[in-house]
Amino acid sequence: MSWLILVVAGLLEVVWAVGLKYTHGFSRLVPSIITVTAMVASIALLAWAMKSLPVGTAYAIWTGIGAVGAAITGILLLGESASLARIASLALIVCGIIGLKLSTH
Repeated sequence: MSWLILVVAGLLEVVWAVGLKYTHGFSRLVPSIITVTAMVASIALLAWAMKSLPVGTAYAIWTGIGAVGAAITGILLLGESASLARIASLALIVCGIIGLKLSTH
C-alpha cells in the first residue's frame, strides 16, 4: 500500500509543479488553490508512505516521478523540447526509480 501512496504523491507533485506555471506567481486564484492543495496532499502522502519505506528511497522516487512527469507534461502540453538527449535523460531517471524499487526490501 505504501508504494501506491508514494506513486499518487509523485503524481500530485507533477500537478503542483506544472500548476506553478499557471499561477503566474500565485496571482491567479484558481490555479493557485489547485497548486497549493496538490502541494499539501503530495507532501502528506509522501510522509505517510515514509512510515514504512526508507526515506532515501521514498524521497528519490517521489522526486523522480515528479521530475519525469513534469518534463513529459512540458513536452506534450507546453511544447517543450523533446530532444534525444532529453528523452534519454528521462529514461535514465526512470531506470533509477525502477532500480530503487527493486532494491528495497
